[in-house]
Amino acid sequence: MPALPGAAASTEAARCMAARGSTMAPGRVYDIVVFGASGFTGQFVVEEVARAAAAATAAGEGQLCSGRLRWAVAGRSREKLRAVLDRAAERLGKAAPGEEVGVLLCDVSDAGSLAAMAKQTRVVLNCVGPYRFFGEPVVEACVENGASCIDISGEPQFLEGMYLKYNEKAAEKGVYVVGSCGFDSIPADMGVLYTRDKLKGTLTAVESFLSVKSGPEGLGVHDGTWKSAVYGLADEASLKKLRKQIGYAPVPVVGAKLKKRGFMFYSPEFKEYCLTFMGSDGSVVKRTQRYLHTELQQTPVQYGAYVTVGGLGSVIKLMFLGMLFLLLVKFNFGRKLLTKYPEFFSAGRFSKKGPTQKQMDGTSFTMTFFGEGYSEGQDPQNAKPNVKICTEVKGPEPGYVATPIAMVQAALSLLEDSASLPKWGGVYSPGAAFSKTKLIDRLNKRGVEFSVISKPEV
Repeated sequence: MPALPGAAASTEAARCMAARGSTMAPGRVYDIVVFGASGFTGQFVVEEVARAAAAATAAGEGQLCSGRLRWAVAGRSREKLRAVLDRAAERLGKAAPGEEVGVLLCDVSDAGSLAAMAKQTRVVLNCVGPYRFFGEPVVEACVENGASCIDISGEPQFLEGMYLKYNEKAAEKGVYVVGSCGFDSIPADMGVLYTRDKLKGTLTAVESFLSVKSGPEGLGVHDGTWKSAVYGLADEASLKKLRKQIGYAPVPVVGAKLKKRGFMFYSPEFKEYCLTFMGSDGSVVKRTQRYLHTELQQTPVQYGAYVTVGGLGSVIKLMFLGMLFLLLVKFNFGRKLLTKYPEFFSAGRFSKKGPTQKQMDGTSFTMTFFGEGYSEGQDPQNAKPNVKICTEVKGPEPGYVATPIAMVQAALSLLEDSASLPKWGGVYSPGAAFSKTKLIDRLNKRGVEFSVISKPEV
């Protein structure tokens, strides 16, 4: 492990801790550590942290120490970590990270190195996936050593498993473990809350529709996401057992029950065919709504998640690939084929090399929310919904531009909006952790934009 900065840095850390009333133990010389910084997604997170650090310096004194975001990168290879910092410097120019950025040698298989990393920072940004294989040691190290932890997992088994195992200990330690802080769960979870807050009345149900548009170069995704989907679907049965162990309290249905759509349907609003979205958004939003109902006595919102897929030709192609995927994922040899040849089985969308810069530049997303509810004074239990609202979250390329933005702004909310976080530490979904913070304002300023498309109409 590299040596810690000297006595001057420790003195500065102690002074900053006292100034902001933080519970951070003396000797934590970093605000943020990016773990897995040299991985495909990690390199983009490093760039985004560097931008945030430059912005903090420009803004001057604040919650961060002397107007400065103190951060480090962590991983197995010093050479690769230095190369990632050099790449960020080349791409960012004036916002480039300088020599003050720490470099920590750390391996997910070495518990001692993870503990040493966690002891030095207030927040760990964990970019090492699939999280079902590599996520728990990082969560454990953070909880045991008093650091908060943020990840970008879309794996419900991992997310809910961490809640079962570490929620109580995280609460005791006063640290926050917040999963799913990337695309697509931040837009979905915070989008539902934004829709609720913009409705004058009581929101009781929301459907979201995700549209991803790409340019002439097409769409590209790194195969890390593909692997998470392969192993997640293969182990889907364990999720039911896990939820029984947790013993979730049922979330009551308020107002008219949201009708479930078929797996595939035509949307007149979008003039495209749509499919049920198979990601983690449904489980993440439900966890948030359960927390807000049980802990804050707020009206729970029913939720359905869908994705637009285009015309009939696109549907046929996707259905064929989907059936092949679901068949192969059931068997060990099938999973090996899927993970070895992601490009072939995804019609070129997923690859081991990831998207090119041109592909990223030409890609964007829009998530549209259709909400319904009851006007002020109307009883949701004794009437039909009489008010509707449409909102939107839109942003740049979702995987490696919007995700780093969401992850880093979530970290800044933990660091700077501490008075607005849940009273106790614990394992939280994004909406549960950040419902009262300035996260949506932060995202708007970084190009992930929340807006009302049509106002409530009675």
